[in-house]
Amino acid sequence: MNYNIAEKFISINGEGMLAGQLAVFIRFCHCNLNCSYCDTKWANTMTTPIEVMDENQIYNFIRSTGIKNVTLTGGEPLIQKNIRDLLVMLAKDKTIHVEIETNGSVPVSDFMDIDNRPSFTVDYKLPGSDMESKMYLMNFRHVTKLDTVKFVISDDHDLLKTAQVIRQFELQKTTNVYLSPVFGRISPERIVDFMKENNLNDVNLQLQLHKIIWNPDKKGV
Repeated sequence: MNYNIAEKFISINGEGMLAGQLAVFIRFCHCNLNCSYCDTKWANTMTTPIEVMDENQIYNFIRSTGIKNVTLTGGEPLIQKNIRDLLVMLAKDKTIHVEIETNGSVPVSDFMDIDNRPSFTVDYKLPGSDMESKMYLMNFRHVTKLDTVKFVISDDHDLLKTAQVIRQFELQKTTNVYLSPVFGRISPERIVDFMKENNLNDVNLQLQLHKIIWNPDKKGV
């Protein structure tokens, strides 16, 4: 099966439980959402330059890097045709750790039965994204401590909705919860103040390390 790849590269994980660790990134083309703050819109257009790779070529590239952490991102990985075939192949290699960054609109339950399944970083798109209506809330019934739910926050309205969703689904009990500021829209200090004001225990603030280390618009990092 062939997949349209926008870019592949080695860097550090900029976010999540493995932030700061080396990872090999596979970025798929195209997305079913159009978030207001998306920083990879270039990967979602019909004119995006692509490299067509099958699952064996993707796996061989990953192995050739010598890096054990693998991040599948996009675009939206879970809307790629035959993505399950790739996930099953990668899961057979227990020397690598596969993480999928998914936008929260696609059911993750379809992949939970894979032996040695990948971990999922599932976004909840808040009002500031203009995509909140697309969220598939049933995902919160399936994520575990192997996974992460991420809230990307634009403003105080987003903060209030974040607290509401966390409490409604008691996410701290079932998964890992991360809050991330939209770069340039809200200060990390404001998010920390809100966490203190609302006693958001077992919730993590994260900053996008790759945007701090490199130019925020730089690709391949």
